[in-house]
Amino acid sequence: MVSELISLRRIWKAKQRVAGLVLQTPLIYSDALSKHTGNQVYLKLENHQPTGAFKLRGAANKILSLSKDDQKKGVATFSTGNHGIAVAYVAKQLGIRSIVCISSRVPKGKVNRLKDLGAEVAVVGENQDDAEDYCYRLEKEQGVSVIKPFDDLEVIAGQGTIGIEVLEQCPDIDEIVIPLSGGGLLSGIGYTLKSNDSSIQVTGVSMEKSAVMHESLKQGYPIKIAETPTLADSLLGGIGPDNQYTFQLTKQYMDNSVLISEKAIAEGVLFLLEHHKMAVEGAAGAVIGKLLSEKQKGDGRVIVGVVSGNNIDHETVSELLKTR
Repeated sequence: MVSELISLRRIWKAKQRVAGLVLQTPLIYSDALSKHTGNQVYLKLENHQPTGAFKLRGAANKILSLSKDDQKKGVATFSTGNHGIAVAYVAKQLGIRSIVCISSRVPKGKVNRLKDLGAEVAVVGENQDDAEDYCYRLEKEQGVSVIKPFDDLEVIAGQGTIGIEVLEQCPDIDEIVIPLSGGGLLSGIGYTLKSNDSSIQVTGVSMEKSAVMHESLKQGYPIKIAETPTLADSLLGGIGPDNQYTFQLTKQYMDNSVLISEKAIAEGVLFLLEHHKMAVEGAAGAVIGKLLSEKQKGDGRVIVGVVSGNNIDHETVSELLKTR
């Protein structure tokens, strides 16, 4: 089984390996969400990472696991933004070359951030699959190491370090709500939490359209779906027809998969802006939108929502505020 390839030891090793680059992020109590839902709601603030998103954990663990010779040859990745930013950041800290392959759908703000971090940016096609194909061409032609966004054991282990921190900060957790795209984040956290207590509920949240992992799980195998515009742009992208790990790990460790409307995502973004003074991206807004849908259930569960990142354009925030 795929789950036998991941282990708590691998995740603890990742925690030690990335300590110099990755922050232990705060877990805060949300009075506003707790009152709204009737539960005890905490927020895991991955938007506090130096890159603004959780992706730093997996990227750092994978790159640092490479041999020194491979690091010197440089790294390349394909990304909807946050993973690329994380790879570029780690590469800059280590003084090595990075190439980030992205589609034309990646927002301008993220493209500018990549360039500011010194990455070579290659804009290829209209979806992540096109960017991925080009990235593997670079691997063959230039000898760079491809740092996958999610379907890699060291990346998964890096994201799993969030689960360790959550247990340290909130051992009474009953449920965790996680943005779901390629499944690296959910696989790592879900494995870590359920390996410690199988009763902890793991909920994945995706946007209603182009929810590739959600639809793949329904079909029983990885499928390809055309990407459509969404506020949760960092959740776009395929999971790969030859997915090795995250499809099976998500299937094994996720209890619930929820689809959220664009309106609910926007409401989630604006809720955090209003009540917590945080500007977060749509993927984080999807988690908050899901929690907002649980109005006054009142069963007293301890719920942790993963605030995955803050890489949102100022123009997008301005447009959302006009709708209020």
